[in-house]
Amino acid sequence: MVKQTGLRETAKKNQIGDDPSKGVFPSQKKSPKLCGTNYPISIAFIVVNEFCERFSYYGMKAVLTLYFLNFLHWDENLSTTMYHAFSGLCYFTPVIGALIADTWLGKFKTIIYLSIVYVIGHVIKSVGAIPTVGNQVVHVVLSMIGLALIALGTGGIKPCVAAFGGDQFEEEHTKERSKFFSVFYLAINAGSLISTFVTPVLRGDVKCFGGDCYALAFGVPAALMVIALVVFIAGSGMYQKTPPRGNILLEVCQCIGFAIGNRLKNRSKKIPKREHWLDWASEKYPKQLITEIKMVTRVLFLFIPLPMFWALFDQQGSRWTLQATRMNADFGGLVLKPDQMQFLNPLLILIFIPIFDLGLYPLIDMCKFNFTPIRKMAVGMILAGLAFAAAAIVEIKANETTMPNPLPKESFIQVLNLANEKVQVEIQGHKLFQEPIETFQDPSEYSKLILNGTQQNLLFKMESNGLNSTSPHAVQEKSVYSLIVFQSEGNMLSYLIEDMKTKPVKGQSAVRFINTLDHDVNISIGTGLPVNVKKNYSVSNYTTLERGKYNDIQCKTETGEFPLDLGLLDFGAAYTVVITNTSTNTVQAQKMEDILANHVHLAWQLPQYLLISAGEVMFSITGLAFSYSQAPASMKSVLQAGWLLTVAFGNVIVLIVAQAAPLEQWAEFVLFAALLFGVCIIFSIMGYFYTSVDPEDIREKEEMPSNGNVIGLVPQKTKM
Repeated sequence: MVKQTGLRETAKKNQIGDDPSKGVFPSQKKSPKLCGTNYPISIAFIVVNEFCERFSYYGMKAVLTLYFLNFLHWDENLSTTMYHAFSGLCYFTPVIGALIADTWLGKFKTIIYLSIVYVIGHVIKSVGAIPTVGNQVVHVVLSMIGLALIALGTGGIKPCVAAFGGDQFEEEHTKERSKFFSVFYLAINAGSLISTFVTPVLRGDVKCFGGDCYALAFGVPAALMVIALVVFIAGSGMYQKTPPRGNILLEVCQCIGFAIGNRLKNRSKKIPKREHWLDWASEKYPKQLITEIKMVTRVLFLFIPLPMFWALFDQQGSRWTLQATRMNADFGGLVLKPDQMQFLNPLLILIFIPIFDLGLYPLIDMCKFNFTPIRKMAVGMILAGLAFAAAAIVEIKANETTMPNPLPKESFIQVLNLANEKVQVEIQGHKLFQEPIETFQDPSEYSKLILNGTQQNLLFKMESNGLNSTSPHAVQEKSVYSLIVFQSEGNMLSYLIEDMKTKPVKGQSAVRFINTLDHDVNISIGTGLPVNVKKNYSVSNYTTLERGKYNDIQCKTETGEFPLDLGLLDFGAAYTVVITNTSTNTVQAQKMEDILANHVHLAWQLPQYLLISAGEVMFSITGLAFSYSQAPASMKSVLQAGWLLTVAFGNVIVLIVAQAAPLEQWAEFVLFAALLFGVCIIFSIMGYFYTSVDPEDIREKEEMPSNGNVIGLVPQKTKM
């Protein structure tokens, strides 16, 4: 043990010596410290920078799915695909940032230049969200350019900022450096928590250009990124800036490439086999480098199943947000936006970390259970799978109020009886309505029509109190209709109108009006223009409104102005309001519900957020710490890149499933849960055969002279 300690001290001295090739320059001026501490003042600028940058990133990302869905008018699958394509790109670009920083510009300049790219991307994204700027094609082009620049900016600085903060501490101040990383992680979650709550408010509660203000929701994160850049530059004179020291990731790739090429080149020659395939690089690369790469590849091999966890985790901002639009978000007067539920994840992370570290893990240790990092990560996977099982149950219940989905050669129809008597309706070749339709009540349930082609002309027969009438109507496949039946001058009349096929977006309400009066009416509702409805049973288009009570709607007619009481227009519901005369020569509104309101409360998403957040604490934080513990100091950046790539590939899995396997949403949730459970089993088996090592012991063994004392330095391996 004495000899080991001596070697470690020698290694430390070598690490902080005068060798510029190692990136160490003791002659650099030291950063000024906070009074009476070993904390450099410069870290305050870095922490504030990280808070603003994470606010910027997560704030923009919180409203991104609804922006695709409601502003660019993409469908749910395409919106999900683009969301995860962007998320994946954000975790591929750190490799580019690390390459630029280590081989060319250094961390400081890389952060500056890529932050400028980041700001430009935000500005372009905000401009693309202004409805008056160009047409739909221009909006899409600007959005894609903006997102590409944001991905390069946020991903490029990701591997640099935390490492740059660590560079501000002197080698002997490891305790202070450790606390800095805790504060750094706190800044990340604080920025995420605040932004995911605030930016949906900016989107939905602030109106601009006649609708949701996506330009502002993207513009505020852009302003925060400008502040992040200004704050970081303000601390320039206090930073310790190490110049580029060469890219170890590139060197690792070159070494692996040489080993593979050398092995293939000598495959046919009678050369003795080597213990490990990386030993074929020994002709060109030093033994220490090869040994360290062997350690890294063992961990990277263990990373192979990990993308499946991230495939589930990152759907909080896509599929789970879309699920929230089909739920009731009224918390006793406080109405949450669908995209605001994402704030639960960073909030729960901040709560769970101390609970797990100070309560759960010590309790498990007291029970004498060896809760290794591999086991913690496996439990994290199980929790994430259970979260998606819970999400599938919620999805099934939420879909009970959705419209039927007509298939090719199918259509759905309901009857709105505005006559004074019950009406019996028959459709040519279809006996859909066995009982007479009551007057002035909620419409009959939708019934399915089977057509003989994409369009069919059908004869509708109505009978009421001795009156008979027949009317031909053209019916299109994959459509939803209402048959309006009414009496006029002793005749039974009807006409067919198209209904909404899906629930109103963003959990809003939709309402249309039928005017039974013999003169036009103008109805002032919401903040938009008045709705003009022509006379004699004409029907207006649907108007989309925020959920709320509409008790004093103004209705103007040629005889005067009258108030209408529509009552509560609830989440996700579509209504037909019939305007009629009363005996006192005023008008009244009779409301009928075409699409049922969302009846599953948003609070039912809480269990899935609790499970996925607990899974993240066990999986993500543990996995990152474990991978760092298994790599030598020179290879930690390589494992950092490998870890970030698992997140990128997880998002790739989602966009592949979203496009290649169109399933019912609940079935897709079940599929992801099943896949993760299967991957968890594979990962657990791989972890069972994995043995942990101390990288420092391995390094010392390589550096020891070949004598009898070497045997005593073989690292103790521990089953994970």
